[in-house]
Formats: sequence, structure tokens, C-alpha cells
Amino acid sequence: MSGSHRFIRQAPRKRGPGLLSAVAVLAVAVAGCASFELSEGATLFGDQTGCGGHRAFGPAAEANAASLTSLPLTPFGRPELGWAIYAPAIAREAHTACAADTRGFAYALARWQFSHGLSPHGAVDPDTFAAMKDAWQARRPFVALRKAGICPESPTRLADLTPDESRLDKVVQLRPRALKALRRMVAAARREVPEIAADPQQLTVFSGYRDPAEDAARCAAELNCAGLVRAECSSHRTGLAVDLVLGAAPGFTDDSSDDANRLYQSRTPAYRWLVANARRFGFINYVFEPWHWEWTGERP
Repeated sequence: MSGSHRFIRQAPRKRGPGLLSAVAVLAVAVAGCASFELSEGATLFGDQTGCGGHRAFGPAAEANAASLTSLPLTPFGRPELGWAIYAPAIAREAHTACAADTRGFAYALARWQFSHGLSPHGAVDPDTFAAMKDAWQARRPFVALRKAGICPESPTRLADLTPDESRLDKVVQLRPRALKALRRMVAAARREVPEIAADPQQLTVFSGYRDPAEDAARCAAELNCAGLVRAECSSHRTGLAVDLVLGAAPGFTDDSSDDANRLYQSRTPAYRWLVANARRFGFINYVFEPWHWEWTGERP
């Protein structure tokens, strides 16, 4: 096993689902120090077919194929069925390009479970998803401040985006360094993905800095200050958060949190490219909203 990817065996906190093959669990436990290759050369995470993998992970792959659209979850305050919306982010976390219903995906997920003290059965279950969510949220400095009871002050310096970068009906602003990072990221996406380059609306910003007083008035008017859609203390007040155009499902707006729209967006080339590459530019996704990204290069 290479020195760059060591795994320290920890006692599993939970047993895997009974329907999964004990052989698959044992295969990973015995292979605890086997070599583990990351799919760093892959363009997209969770998009690759033909990931056969070891047959011991067949039951896990079958379980994932079924639970992808049926697993009951309440990760962000409202019930959801399945984890298909989050499949690209889960694949990114597990360092695999393999599609969610393959044995290769199950193997990579089992290694992630093993390294996080979970039973390494290779199937997405509520405990695994909760651990994934903790990892995603821990990368958001704004979340850490909110947990500490801090609502950040607004920035003193903001820069205007051009209408081509944002929208024609209003001025969109970000902190200057966040805007520079965003421009680098969008330019890279357009260079690397023809579908993004072909549509000038892709990855334009429809919301950046939002005045806290206006945000508070809006959520109060909608009676949703503590809800998923509006927040009394929004990350947009920091000047580091951006809502990006990814495309929307027919009949929905770019920021619709309807599951059908979020699923549509999670399958777009723009979102999948962001999942694979945005960290290079300092951007982290709030995974409940595929369009919402936060720059981590400055303290909120």
C-alpha cells in the first residue's frame, strides 16, 4: 500500500444491512492494506460504466441500485426518497468514477466506510449518508460559524459582476477575491466541457451577495426564516456564496428546491464538472442545492 493512502483500521460503529453478503464485508476487512487507486484522472465522478469490480460486491451493487431511488432519508430537514441527487457528491467523496449501481462504486464506498469507522459493506445506508453529510458540511466555514452561534457581518468591499457573468435586471456582487476565483473556475469549465462552452448562460451567477436586511424581510414575508429555502442568517450575506445557472427541469426555476429539479441539475454536465473540479478553485457545494457554492479562500 502506498504511503499516500494509508487506512487505519477502526472498530465499526454499526453493522451493515442484513441483506448484504458477509463475504463482501470480509473481503474489505481482509484487504485493509491493499493498494487503493484514486480516480484522479477521471473527468467526472460517478459517471463511468463498465466498473466490474470484485464479485463479492455484487450484493452491495444490487442494494445500491435499489436504494438509489427508494432509501428513506431526511438529511436536510425534509423527507426524501433515495440518494440519486447526491450520487455525484458521494462518488466524489469515495474517490470513484464508477456509476452508483456498479461493483466498482460499492468497492470504493466500502473503502471510504472502512476509513471512517463504518462497517465496510459497500452500500449507501442512513449511517453512511449521515457521515457523508458531516464531511460535506464540515468543509463549509459558514456552517462552523453558525454552529458557534455566530452570524457573520457583511463585507466592507464588494465587486460588481458584469451582465454577461450574471443577470441583466440587477447588479450582482461578490468579494473581489471570490470573484477572481469564480472567473478562473468558469473559464476552466468552458475550456474543458463543450456543453458548457456552447451555452453562455451556463455557470452565470443569478445570486451573489444579499443584503441581510433585505434577506430578513424576505424570509419574514414568506414565513420561512428557519426553513430550507430561506434563512434568517444566509451565507449570501458574506459575499462568498454564489448561485450558479446549471439549467432547470421543465417547469422549474434555477433555484427550485423541488426534488425533480435538483435531480435534473445533479445530472447536468455543469454540476458534475463542478463536483469534480470546484475544490481546485476553493469552492464547496451545499449539496442540498446543486446551484449553491461557497468560496472558502477567506473567512466568512
